[in-house]
Amino acid sequence: MPKMKTKSAAAKRFKRTAKGGFKSGNSFTSHRFHGKTKKQRRQLRGLSMMDKSNVKRYKKMVPAK
Repeated sequence: MPKMKTKSAAAKRFKRTAKGGFKSGNSFTSHRFHGKTKKQRRQLRGLSMMDKSNVKRYKKMVPAK
């Protein structure tokens, strides 16, 4: 049976954690910051953990990591 290929787009966007979860960048961070509060902008920096409901789907996209 052939090896499963990693979806390169998913590999670029998501990082696997040691316990098997996924980290990803936040959405709503590219432009139009004047409509967001300082607190929102501050909390959108960095990475956040992906919701458990999506993890099963993304494990198939990034099998090797």
